[in-house]
Amino acid sequence: MVDWTAFAQARTQLGANFVRILGYFQEDGVKSVALIEDAMRSANAAAMVLPAHTLKGESRQFGAEPLAECAAAIEDIARHCVENRYEPSEALKHVVELRPLFQATLTLLEREANPLVERRPMFGRRPAA
Repeated sequence: MVDWTAFAQARTQLGANFVRILGYFQEDGVKSVALIEDAMRSANAAAMVLPAHTLKGESRQFGAEPLAECAAAIEDIARHCVENRYEPSEALKHVVELRPLFQATLTLLEREANPLVERRPMFGRRPAA
């Protein structure tokens, strides 16, 4: 669900800002998911595009590729619907998957980012006794 190599790279690149940026990801993600769900309920494809695009990019930053792919599918469908003046019913499957996927991904990211959580032993290292 998370590419831990990409996650580690983001952690290194963001340095001291990592926890703050992860917090923004959580806040923005909650808003984006809600906006996408509201847009789906009102059959408003145009209102899906920006929150799906935002969620896609932020997810990729932290290595959350399945979440990014789900958001990308919603964005692509929504853009197609806007261009062709269709209702976004084709996006429903992805919108239904989005919230549980976001919540599961966020749980993993927060668990890994929390300094109080016991870490998995790295290759070649023995766990502390």
